[in-house]
Amino acid sequence: MTLGNTALAGPLRAALLAADFTYEGTADLLGTRAHDALARNETTPGLRRTTGGSPLETLVRLFLLQTTVSVADAEAALPGLVDRLAVAGLLEQSVSEVRARLDCRPYGTDDDTPLWVVSDLTPGLDGGPQRVVADHVLGISPASTSLAQLTLREPVGSALDLGTGCGVQALHLAQHAQRVVATDVNARALAVARFNAALNDVADVVEVRDGSFFEPVRDERFDLIATNPPFVISPATGERLVYRDSGLPGDRVVEDIVRAAPAHLTPGGWCQILANWVIAADRPWDERLAEWIAADHDALVVQREVLDPSAYVELWLKDAGQHGAADYLQRYDTWLSWFDEQGIEAIGFGWINLRAPGGSAPGSAGRGRVELLEWPYDVEQPIAPAIGEWGRADPTAVTLDSRLVAREDVVQETVGAVGAEDPSTIVLRQQRGLRRARQADTVEAALVGACDGELSVGQILDAVAQLLGHDADEAERARTTYLPVVAELVAEGFLTA
Repeated sequence: MTLGNTALAGPLRAALLAADFTYEGTADLLGTRAHDALARNETTPGLRRTTGGSPLETLVRLFLLQTTVSVADAEAALPGLVDRLAVAGLLEQSVSEVRARLDCRPYGTDDDTPLWVVSDLTPGLDGGPQRVVADHVLGISPASTSLAQLTLREPVGSALDLGTGCGVQALHLAQHAQRVVATDVNARALAVARFNAALNDVADVVEVRDGSFFEPVRDERFDLIATNPPFVISPATGERLVYRDSGLPGDRVVEDIVRAAPAHLTPGGWCQILANWVIAADRPWDERLAEWIAADHDALVVQREVLDPSAYVELWLKDAGQHGAADYLQRYDTWLSWFDEQGIEAIGFGWINLRAPGGSAPGSAGRGRVELLEWPYDVEQPIAPAIGEWGRADPTAVTLDSRLVAREDVVQETVGAVGAEDPSTIVLRQQRGLRRARQADTVEAALVGACDGELSVGQILDAVAQLLGHDADEAERARTTYLPVVAELVAEGFLTA
C-alpha cells in the first residue's frame, strides 16, 4: 500500500459522487435485509442485490462485498482511475478482473455530509480468515462510532485526534474545528489518514503527524481532544496489534492520557476518551479512577459496561483471529493468569470527559467538579449534547433565590399498592440525554413540579412546607435540608437555571 499520491483523492471523490456511492445510496441499493446481513459480515444477500452492473452496484461489490468485478465494469465506475488506483495500492488488477486491496466505505453523518473512509479490508467476511496483521488499519467500528457520538460538536479553534487510525475522528472534527492535528505511530495508518483527509476535501484543515501519544504535540494546547486509544487490557506480551494494543500493561495507556491531557488543553478545553479500565478486586472502580483526575479539572466519567475477565479475553482473542488457533488455549490461560496475578476482578468500559478550568466554564476556579457514574442503561445518541449540558450546569451557583426550570422531558413515576392514598416510591426520570432516574420524596417531587422559573427555590420550599403543615422551625430545616438536593438536581440535569 502506498496511497502517497493524494492527488488521486479528488478524482476518486468525483467518481464516488457521480455513482451515488454514499451512505444513503448504498443503503437504498442494498435494502434492509442485505444491509443488515453485511453488518453481520455476510455478503450473499448483497451480492444478489447488485447484479445489474451499474457504477453504484460495481462499487458496492468491489469495496463493501469484497468480490471481483470485471475490468470493464470497474472502468465504467471509476473512469480513468483503475490503473492509477492499482499503482496507489487501492485496487489489484488482472487481465480481466479487478479486486479491492483496501476498503473504501461511504460514511453517514448527522448533517448528511457525504464522507468516505479508506481502511484495510474487513476480515472475516462470510466466515473467512479473521487474522489481521500487526499494523492493520481498522475502519469504521462500533468504538469509532461511539466516540463520534460522544464528542462535543461546538465550533472550536483547534482539535486533536490522538491515535487517529484511519482518521474517522479527524474527519468529524474537521467539520467544526478550524485546525485539526491527527497523530499515530502506525505508518500505514498515517498514510491512510492523509488520503482520507484529501478524499473528503479537508486536507487543508487536518495535519497528520507521526509520533506516540502527545509526543508530536509536546508544546501545544487544544480546545478539544478526542481519542479512542489502544486500550485493550493485557499483559503486553506476544504479538501486538497497533490499533488496539498500546504495549503498556493493564490500563496504563488510559491513565497516562488522563494525567497528561491537562497540559494540552486550553482554558475550558475538553478531552474525551473512550476507554477500558481495570476494576480491582480490593478497590472500587470510581475511587481508583478519581485519583487520575487533576484536582482543578471537571470530569464526568461514565461506566457503561462491565465484563468479567473470561468474557473479555475471549472477545479480544477472537478479534485477533486467534479463536481455534493451535495456541489459543495457551494464550487464553496466560491472559487469565495475568489477570489473577494483578488482582483484576473485572474490566470496565465507558467514557472519560475532562474539562480544563478557565474559559467560560462555570465554577471553573479551585476544585473541579467530578462525577463518576455507573450507568449501563440506554441513553440517547448522540450523547454529546448531554455531555455539553452537564458541562454548562453550575450547581455551585444554586441559592434559595435561584429561579429554576424543570426540564421538559422529566416525568414522574409512582409505585404503590392499589387504592393507597400515597405512593410508596416516587421516581423522577429523564426521557432524553443520559436518561437518568432518581428516587424522590414528596418534597423533592413537589419542588421539581413547581419549578417553572417564576418562583424562587426558597419560595417553593416555603409553599411546600405550608401545604404539609410544617411549623416555622420545620420550614427552616427544609430550606437547609433541600438546598443541597436542589444543587444535585441541577448537576444531574433535572433542573436548569
